[in-house]
This record gives sequence, C-alpha cells and structure tokens, in this order.
Amino acid sequence: MAIQHPRHLVLLLTIFCFLGFLSFPADAAVKKYQFDVQVNNVSRLCNSKPIVTVNGMFPGPTIYIREGDRVLINVTNDAQYNMSIHWHGLKQYRNGWADGPAYITQCPIKTGNSYTYDFNVTGQRGTLWWHAHILWLRATVYGAVVIMPKEGTSFPFPQPYQETNIILGEWWNSDVETIVNQGNKLGLPPQTSDAHTINGKSGPLFPCSEKHTFAMEVESGKTYLLRIVNAALNDELFFAIAGHNMTVVEIDAVYTKPFTTQAILIAPGQTTNVLVKADQSPSRYFMAARPFMDAPIPVDNKTVTAILQYKGIPNTVLPTLPSLPAPSDTNFALNYSSNLRSLNTPQYPANVPLRVDRHLFYTIGLGQNPCPSCQNGTQLTASLNNITFVMPKIGLLQAHYFNISGVFRTDFPDRPPVPFNYTGAPLTANLGTSLGTRLSKVAFNSTIELVLQDTNLLTVESHPFHLHGYNFFVVGSGIGNFDPKKDPAKFNLVDPPERNTVGVPTGGWTAIRFRADNPGVWFMHCHLELHTMWGLKMAFVVENGKSPDQSIVPPPKDLPPC
Repeated sequence: MAIQHPRHLVLLLTIFCFLGFLSFPADAAVKKYQFDVQVNNVSRLCNSKPIVTVNGMFPGPTIYIREGDRVLINVTNDAQYNMSIHWHGLKQYRNGWADGPAYITQCPIKTGNSYTYDFNVTGQRGTLWWHAHILWLRATVYGAVVIMPKEGTSFPFPQPYQETNIILGEWWNSDVETIVNQGNKLGLPPQTSDAHTINGKSGPLFPCSEKHTFAMEVESGKTYLLRIVNAALNDELFFAIAGHNMTVVEIDAVYTKPFTTQAILIAPGQTTNVLVKADQSPSRYFMAARPFMDAPIPVDNKTVTAILQYKGIPNTVLPTLPSLPAPSDTNFALNYSSNLRSLNTPQYPANVPLRVDRHLFYTIGLGQNPCPSCQNGTQLTASLNNITFVMPKIGLLQAHYFNISGVFRTDFPDRPPVPFNYTGAPLTANLGTSLGTRLSKVAFNSTIELVLQDTNLLTVESHPFHLHGYNFFVVGSGIGNFDPKKDPAKFNLVDPPERNTVGVPTGGWTAIRFRADNPGVWFMHCHLELHTMWGLKMAFVVENGKSPDQSIVPPPKDLPPC
C-alpha cells in the first residue's frame, strides 16, 4: 500500500490541476507579439526615403486579440529615435504603465533597449489602433488593433462575409522630423503632407502610384465589414465608396445604432466600422478620402484612393470616383455626428453618468509667445484655459506613484482665467499664454462633465480630443458659445455616442461625461499632432480608491528608465 501513495497523489494532483484548468475562462488567452522598431527604405510618390517601421512593415502589423485576453507586446527599439507606443483606446485599467505616451506614463524606450507592454483586454471589443507616442513618429509607426468578441458571442449586426482594415494616413516626401524641426525654428507650422494614404498607399491619382494602390476584391451579394482607422496626423477626413452606401455599426470600439450614409467623417484617432454590401453592377469602384476643413487653415487637400473590385472584373476597367462632401461642408459634418448613437441594449448598455460631481470648462486656443530666434519674433502655440503644457523630463505617472516632488503641479484650473466672447470676432491681441506642467486632480469614482470650447484666438478650428484611460459619453455639442443655462437641457443622456476621441466643432463646443474609475495619470490632448506639439494638452491625476483593487498596480521591472 505504501508504494501506491505517490501515484494516488500524482493522480489527485493531476485531477486538481485539470479541474483548475477547466475553471479558467475558456476564452482567456495570452497573446504575444514582438515589435522590432527599425528603419527601412520605402518608396512612394517617386521618392525613396528611410522611415521608422515596426517589423519592416508600413503600416505596421495588426494586433488580433479577443476580449478577455492578456496581451504581451515586446517592443525592441533599433531606430535612432527614442520610442514609445500607445495602444489607442485600450483602457489599461489601473495599469497606466502600459499606456505608452512618452513622459506621461513612461520614459521612452532608448535606442537598443526593449520594453514589454503587458495589459488585459477587459470589457472591450471592436477596432482600435496603436501608434508611436513621441515626436511625430506616428507618421509611419502605426497599425490596427482588432478585438474580437468573446468566443460564442456574435456581433449585434449581420455577420459579414469578410472583413478588411482601412487605415487612413499621411505621407511626407521629406523626413518628417526634419520638417517639424524647421517649422519650430521658424515658429511656424511645418509644411503639410504630400499625400494621404490608404493602408500606406496613395492610389493612382498620384505620380508613380499605380503599383501603390490598395485594392479589395468583393463578390456580388456579399456583405463586408470595413474597419476604418484615421491615423493621419493633422486631418479630419471624409471617406466614401463610389456607388455604395455604408452602414455605420461601431465607433471607437463601441457598437452604435446602425445608420446608413454615403460618406463618413473620421477625425485623427477615431475608428469607424461600416458594413458594405456588394450590391452594385460588377465593376471597379474607387474608395476615396480627403480632408474636411471648414476654417481658413491650409491642409493637404488631395484625394487618396483605393479600389473596391468585383470578382472577375479585369484591371483594365477604369474605376468611378465617389462624390465626397465638399472640403468645407460643415452641415454634412454636423448631421453625420448627430446620427451617432450608442446601441444601449441590455447587453451593451450606455451607462451615462446622470449626476455630475464636478463641472469643468476648458477653452481651446491658439496663441503666440515671444521667440527672439523665430522668423517673426514669435512662435505659434496652443493652450487649454490659456495654459500651454510643458512636457516633463520624467514620466508623470512615476512622479505621482513614487511621490517625486517638483515634476508637476495639480492646480490646472477648472475654467478659463477670464471669461470672454469665445467665438466672437477674431482676437489677435494679447495672445500670450502661461507655460506649465499643471494637472487636474480628480477623486476616484467621481463623475466629471467637461465642456471643451473652441475659441477665435487667431482663428476658430475643429479639434479632435483624445482622453487616455477612458471612454466618455458625448452628451452634447453645438456651434458658438456654450450656454450653461440653456444647453444642458438639450443633452442626450439616454444613448449618446461613447468614444475615446471626439471632434470639437469649428467655433463650437462639445460636452462629455465620464466616471473617473481608473486610477492613474491620464493624458488628454488634441489629436492633431501640430497642436499637441504646440502644447494643446493636459493630464488628469485620478486618485486611488479605498481598496487595493481600486489602486494603481506597481510598475513593471523593465519600465524604461529616464
């Protein structure tokens, strides 16, 4: 009998291990990716130049994961630039260390070093994306993130026959960092891009680009899901497909009430999923994108194209172009945005905060500060509540977590220093801003309403704002000055769109609400790279809750040093 004991123990242990294994969620998996950041030569528009890539790809690889997965992405930096990568729209609950914005939640990965982004995908499914979050390197360092629903969970819309990623980007013929540095030396905006791209290609309307055209083949009668990402640096874009309607079913990885449209509007940082039915006469049709700009600001206004090609149609057939809205079609933009609604079903509720603990009002302004070495003796700048954000030299999250003093202040004002007629006649005097690394401290689990108000300092302009670490509900929006007495009565508190990036209309305002239930330091900035560089950014310090599971997790061992 004595000899049998070890076997019995082994058998029991095996059974326990097996039962333990069974008790794990069947669909929770660990997904591992290796990102090698390297410089490769790429040819576009008759020009060849070295660009920073991931795994030699432009755009970079798509991350395929499932809701509930743990994701480990090891980033090895072999480029000459310091690097950090942001997983745009992933909430990173209690885990800002994996969020990625340089000098906000981490110091960048230095040349020759590695860092593993380790995060869980909880309560999210749909299309998001990743991009470099330092300098202007996201011009070429970006890719899609596709989060499939949990095993056995279907989409809340008809199952598509196939799906395709459509990533909209921008291309400069010259080195982007050189262009930016030249602009900064002059105190002026850098030159606009030379082309837009669809999946890294600009299409046959550009020189030397016949072979640089993205094409997708479709079969008559079948329905396709397009996962559309705007990875452009500075342009909101219209997108349409000649002859075909699109049905919008998701924005920023949140399901929406489906609606049909001939074109979509998508701001930098946003994602939109649409269903397209191949229900036209078999031929070749252009998909096309070009900027929306309803303010007197120069943009790269050329049209990028890709091809939707029915099976069996020869490449010699000339595609037809869609009719895109005019570049300044404000009415289309406002109507399109007003059609966006959360699905708000029992399975996918819209948990809009109905009671607000704290009301914030932030003015968005352009400005000019003295710069003796610049061309006009001034440099263009940007601000929130007249504060131009100054980037620290170490990560704000580290400074907060380890209580390092002198890195930032927590006195970011809840409203502008002086009320004025924000969207009245252009203001061109007293354009100086105050500089500072000032954050807003927020109590854990408090509810926030933030009104973002565009101003006519120098000029009005639309601004896509991205909040890290959270989704928020877009409860209201309008043209002109926000009226705190009348406008809240018109807020949609039932099924407002839920997103991570929202456009503030030109000369108007947008109101968002969110519950501050994710402790950490979370960046909020304009997703126009030009404005972010000029200081149109700030961060929230969300305090820990009372229990350990409401507190920031400790930093990983391989967090890059400063």
